[in-house]
Amino acid sequence: MAAFLIATLAPLPLLFLAALWGGVWGWVALIWLTGFTALLDAILPRNWQNAPLDRPFTAGVGLSVALGVAHLWLAVAAMRFLGGPGGAAGWAQVAPAALAYGVYFGQVSHPNAHELIHRPGRGLRRLGRLVYATMLFGHHASAHPKVHHVWVASARDPNTAMLGEGFWRYLRRAWRGSFREGFRIETYDLRRAGRPWWRHPYLGYGAIAALCLALAAGFGGASGAALYLGICAFAQVQILLSDYVQHYGLERAERADGRLEPVGPQHSWNAPHMATGAMMLNAPRHSDHHLHPGRIYPGLQLDRQTMPILPRSLPVMATVALWPRWWRRVMDPRAQAIRDGALAEGRRHKEDGI
Repeated sequence: MAAFLIATLAPLPLLFLAALWGGVWGWVALIWLTGFTALLDAILPRNWQNAPLDRPFTAGVGLSVALGVAHLWLAVAAMRFLGGPGGAAGWAQVAPAALAYGVYFGQVSHPNAHELIHRPGRGLRRLGRLVYATMLFGHHASAHPKVHHVWVASARDPNTAMLGEGFWRYLRRAWRGSFREGFRIETYDLRRAGRPWWRHPYLGYGAIAALCLALAAGFGGASGAALYLGICAFAQVQILLSDYVQHYGLERAERADGRLEPVGPQHSWNAPHMATGAMMLNAPRHSDHHLHPGRIYPGLQLDRQTMPILPRSLPVMATVALWPRWWRRVMDPRAQAIRDGALAEGRRHKEDGI
């Protein structure tokens, strides 16, 4: 647990200083979350170790709650000090801090909220939904467990990228599709349970998003609301980049009766990098998460023999995905080999261009 604690909590003082004073502190926070973490991934050994599954991992739940509460404070700090008076002044001072907040929201707050919405306790799930809603992405808390986990690695899942599909085209399709499908399934569940319309989760997501934008506008006017909207949009792009990278080109076969084969370890991309694995609460151990959605993050397993492995860390591969031609040159041969059942062959492809 020490690695998770350090990787997720250490940036918090830097982010608060960046909100208060901007400038150099914004750059320090941004470099810590990006360049320094990438450097650690490069020099630290790969983490292939798996924690014993008989541990309770009680501290893992406590850290998730602490990170959820910390995110809410960060959201307010971004509204009050980055977008409002009394904090960092001028766009040159604010921009690096805003980018640092966006990176933290996308690479720490998102994996943590993702963890919370999969926990069995109602209070934990509500905290996860609240975190997503403050990132103006509340529908993900509905679409992820009720759509993505059901139809992952198939054309029926809006958040699974097909082989040859570039990220920018995927981005539009996935955002709209997950919003629509999440709304559809929540509406169906609401009617089936006989609950009144005003208990629809999307109303709560919308209300919290509106409150956040109103607070940002109250602190900093139109520019404050625009800044907060930009931070959240940046975080949302990172969330969808993670989905894009982690499932690119891997599809479940359709059986003769029209049903999809069960989700297997070969249907998600994984990464063994130590620093980003700790910062993202083992989210790069993605195959095991889909095999066991209720398994808490310290217990997620990694098997290099059965699970597809990315050639670089998840954030690095997400950066590559921003350039579709480069991405396809690197990943299409690997994905095609795994689709053909040649997992070992998919690993042997050279890592040219990365």
